[in-house]
Amino acid sequence: MSQDIWNRWKPTSLKSFISLFLVGISLSGVIAACAPSPDKSGSTSQTKELTLVSYAVTRAAYEKIIPLFAKEWKEKTGQTVRFDQSYGGSGSQTRAVIDGLEADIVALALSADTLQLQNAGLIKPGWEKKTPNGDGIVHRSVGVIVTREGNPKNIKDWDDLARSDVSVITANPKTSGGARWNYMVLWGKVTKTGGTEKQAKDFVTRVYKNVPVLPRDAREATDAFFVQKQGDALINYENEVILAKQQGQDLPYVVPEINISIDNPIAVVDSYVDKRGTREVAEAFVQFLFTPAAQREFAKVGFRPVVPEVVAEFADTYPQISNLFTIEDFGGWNQVSPKFFADGAIFDDIQANIARR
Repeated sequence: MSQDIWNRWKPTSLKSFISLFLVGISLSGVIAACAPSPDKSGSTSQTKELTLVSYAVTRAAYEKIIPLFAKEWKEKTGQTVRFDQSYGGSGSQTRAVIDGLEADIVALALSADTLQLQNAGLIKPGWEKKTPNGDGIVHRSVGVIVTREGNPKNIKDWDDLARSDVSVITANPKTSGGARWNYMVLWGKVTKTGGTEKQAKDFVTRVYKNVPVLPRDAREATDAFFVQKQGDALINYENEVILAKQQGQDLPYVVPEINISIDNPIAVVDSYVDKRGTREVAEAFVQFLFTPAAQREFAKVGFRPVVPEVVAEFADTYPQISNLFTIEDFGGWNQVSPKFFADGAIFDDIQANIARR
């Protein structure tokens, strides 16, 4: 960790220090800084410094996008912009920012994490409306089922995960934000095709009965499936398997036609940009992420773009899903989180029922 970012995040408690350690922060300056007197952000009049905090799998895209923005900003303003970048689990990153990591921009896995920052008073309500598309979503993905080579269990859709002969690997939605998408796609598979909530609970219970372990996060779930060879199927995300293929791992997977739009938000952290004097350049960076040039970089590494022009360009890579629902169809994360994942809520009840069987 650079001395600069440590100075901007001095842990005031053991909890804060542990958050810092767990984030697994990797920081890299994209463009070197230059001289004169510093402003509030610690930058000079000719240099602006931004801290981008995101979740791990976005790194491949931002490494391409940041230099494009820096070049455009330099041409427009004459200023050099330098980025510190921090990548880690979305939940850990969220806690780190709450504990004092002074992020100018947060690109998290789900809006529920961004809402935690809003509830902590770091981001003002209405952040999503400040983006060009008005909903704060910078890219998307969908759920997939990764199978063993040759798909020996002939797994074709979510229904197969409830079969008694199929073992399923997924992370624990109590501890993994990403795993909440897994849970909600299973729930929506029933309720968004005419089923009742009672039927949805029964179906989800049958699937989780087939889950031998509940790893803490998506990384541990992937290790359980590939390294420890547990399970016949792994619930994962389209962007992850596409990126894995680009890195030489051609994973067999299916994309069910009943699916959830995994919407990934972007936001400026109001408290920190105002403190550091970086609002103008931070907001410009967020706007840049919705340009065709930036959206193409997201699309190249597995994310579904949100700009119509680029959606059309990548139509063959990302075919339309016939029945695609969103978290808003369940009332949004403000309703979903307490209903399903709070202590004593539906997921805990499902787990208790499985334990009694």
